[in-house]
Amino acid sequence: MSYQMRTLSANPLARERRGGQHAADEAEYDRLRGLARSEQNRRHELIGQSREAYQNGDGALAKELSNEAKRHEANADNYNKQAADYIFRVNNANQEEDTIDLHGLFVEEAEEILATRIEAARRQHAKGLHVIVGKGIHSENHVQKIKPAVERFCQDNNLVYSIEKNAGRIYIDLQAEGVGEVDPGQHNWAYNKPYQQHDQPQYTQNQQHQQEQQQDSAAGLLELVFGIIKKIFCK
Repeated sequence: MSYQMRTLSANPLARERRGGQHAADEAEYDRLRGLARSEQNRRHELIGQSREAYQNGDGALAKELSNEAKRHEANADNYNKQAADYIFRVNNANQEEDTIDLHGLFVEEAEEILATRIEAARRQHAKGLHVIVGKGIHSENHVQKIKPAVERFCQDNNLVYSIEKNAGRIYIDLQAEGVGEVDPGQHNWAYNKPYQQHDQPQYTQNQQHQQEQQQDSAAGLLELVFGIIKKIFCK
């Protein structure tokens, strides 16, 4: 598996947390991503050499170089996993139970971690999950990558979500019915407000039909009563 390579200069750690021991966290993250990048570069070189050997009729050498390239790819994946695990632990060490921070992860890593976290939240019957995705301020060309990936993940997995007031956060409602983005007001309890699953009561089609029948009956009875009263007083 290959990932787009970048360093912690993209600032997966919050700006206010930089300095001191967090400088060491950044250095370790960059070291691991750098090792992964070196392994990927070596893999590309070996693939090129393997193709050249094959074209020159040396099949044995081509196979040997190809196998070596696979070993470097495995090393790169291992270093990337270490970097992802490391930065995730750092960024989530002091988070609330219903919040995860995906800063510093590649899209594939973020999706895998998010899937695991949602599965755990559902086992715990959690109401929802706040996902910190960042605003893309420090990304290349200021283009958000994690946010659209999380939105696609929600849509692909039939999850209801909303963009929080802080545009760098997404709230995933694990109890709401439906799919896709909704107005945050539909799960206000997620923002420290009294919980109201819906602004107005929701009914099934049968319940709604029964209610309409009851309303029609009440209206008919009321009309009958007024008719009797009118006849009495008009004599």
